[in-house]
Amino acid sequence: MTNQTLDMCGYACPMPILKTKQALASMKSKEVIEVICTDQGSKKDFLAFCNQLGHKLLSQRDDGNKIIFNIEKK
Repeated sequence: MTNQTLDMCGYACPMPILKTKQALASMKSKEVIEVICTDQGSKKDFLAFCNQLGHKLLSQRDDGNKIIFNIEKK
């Protein structure tokens, strides 16, 4: 179940990460945010972001030119 969706299509690094970090700050532990991006570099960025801050990258999938991430707040 997704608690929040963040559409970052058309934004390049570092905006998707920054906006996701802000959104996660207002969420409770174990809540899930879905982030939709078009920046291909965000694949490695979100993996590093989750590893660094302890959030769980539940899934990452391609949907046409979009990449959809589901991240669970630590």
